[in-house]
Amino acid sequence: MEVPAVGVSVGVSRLLAALELKGAGAAAAQGPVVILALEKDQMAAYQEMAAELRAAGVRAEVYLGGSNFAKQLKYADKRAAPVAVIQGSDERENGELQIKDLILGAELSKSIEDNAEWREAQPAQFSVPRDQLVAAVRQTLDRKR
Repeated sequence: MEVPAVGVSVGVSRLLAALELKGAGAAAAQGPVVILALEKDQMAAYQEMAAELRAAGVRAEVYLGGSNFAKQLKYADKRAAPVAVIQGSDERENGELQIKDLILGAELSKSIEDNAEWREAQPAQFSVPRDQLVAAVRQTLDRKR
């Protein structure tokens, strides 16, 4: 029994392998900055942060689920987010927010031996005034380039 067919191959796997060798796929794989939603009654403030980042040309999204802090960070990791923005009630009262460099944190965690020391030092997380959100995120992203 004969079955008429037409076949085409464009070598996509070879093209992707060549792009990976040149590092061309790395920039495209970076996800958006994720703003963690720690308090549901502050969603407007979180959306405002995302809008500020987007207006500055930074890809950003607000976590919209109902999960706890750890699950939100896991979501940011799955989205390949380079940075997470954190503002809970303490930070808000002080007019600050936390910038968490997720790429640096992942790199540093590979060499960590003492979990207590890691939590105390928090080398990949820092506090900035709320009005410095865009500048701090840009500075963190620029270190990745």
